[in-house]
Amino acid sequence: MKKSLALPRQVWVGLFGIVFLLVFGWIAAKSGPFAPIKVTVTQVAKGEVRPALSGIGTVEAQRAYLIGPTAAGRVKRVLVDVGDAVKVGQLLAEMEPVDLDERVASAVAAATRARSAVLTVEAQLHDVKSRQELAAIEAQRYIEMGHKGFVSQSIVDGMVQQQKSADAQLSAAEAALVGARKDLSKLESELEGAKRQRMNIRMEAPADGVVTSRDAEPGSTVVAGQAVLKLVQPTSLWVTVRLDQGRSSGLRAGLPAGITLRSNPQKPLAGKVVRVEPSSDSVTEERIAQVAFDLMPQGVSTGEMAEVTLRLPTLSDALIIPNASLRYRGAQVGVWLRADGHLRFAKVKTGEESLDGKVQILEGLKSGDEVIVFSERDLKDDSRIKVVDSLVRKAQ
Repeated sequence: MKKSLALPRQVWVGLFGIVFLLVFGWIAAKSGPFAPIKVTVTQVAKGEVRPALSGIGTVEAQRAYLIGPTAAGRVKRVLVDVGDAVKVGQLLAEMEPVDLDERVASAVAAATRARSAVLTVEAQLHDVKSRQELAAIEAQRYIEMGHKGFVSQSIVDGMVQQQKSADAQLSAAEAALVGARKDLSKLESELEGAKRQRMNIRMEAPADGVVTSRDAEPGSTVVAGQAVLKLVQPTSLWVTVRLDQGRSSGLRAGLPAGITLRSNPQKPLAGKVVRVEPSSDSVTEERIAQVAFDLMPQGVSTGEMAEVTLRLPTLSDALIIPNASLRYRGAQVGVWLRADGHLRFAKVKTGEESLDGKVQILEGLKSGDEVIVFSERDLKDDSRIKVVDSLVRKAQ
């Protein structure tokens, strides 16, 4: 009878323990917390950066008008409604005239009376001037006759006195005519003022436009300067956009822009910056710019939201890396640099950034350096890494 080759139970337990430890160590080294961290890398290279600014804006009217009376009163009629297109000079609304018609009529009568007074004084002046000329001729003739002794000196003195009296009457008539003309000018000015006041109750369109608000109805009492209607010029619509101050370097008038209206996101529109506000918003830390449409779209409305992208000049031959490579240690910005199989956190100074994820490196890296783009976990200086093509597991 042969002896059994079965190993003692303790040996089997020991072998099982060794295998278990080997398997556990292999799993821990490959996929556990002690396994190398999978990362993707890229090389710093030179290329083009197309920087851009983006922000949210609101469609507004560059030229908008508040139509209202210049004096308090009651609205008599409103002839237009919201959405109506109006032409320059078109009557939009009218206030109650109260006593303005009577004041205009009174001013007309006073001016007519003043014109008659001027005509009367002109006729009197013409008569006085004729008598003064006759008195001057008679006085001169008697003076010559007095020199020849044909008449006495007392008669000559009397004729000279008549000439002086005629001269005084002429001066008085001329002064009366000047006064009458000034009175007429004053009354005509008052008449013109009354007519203007009468015209002021007629609210006419100052320009071609569209009515966007009707704020008072007939019978309402409004004060001076209160808007009865609001009017905008559709051709003056632009987008007021807010941009982050920290990324607004290079913002200036004339930059090309892309505008995407919320009402039609599938159709971006072209435009350009026409004005940059000299004052920024210190609360939101934003700069404000106005962007005009190259071609005014149909159906756009004021108050509509829009996304605006401003394209800055392209930078060529710049050191670039993906934006995802940037890491932060407190206030310091840098990248994980892979060199000779070791990791090192390198501080960098960034420049312009494009909307496709490229960022310009000004200091801290050189062409050909390998930097970490994505990693499974946060990295440390002593982290072991494994470079892979992608961290996303491909579908079978």
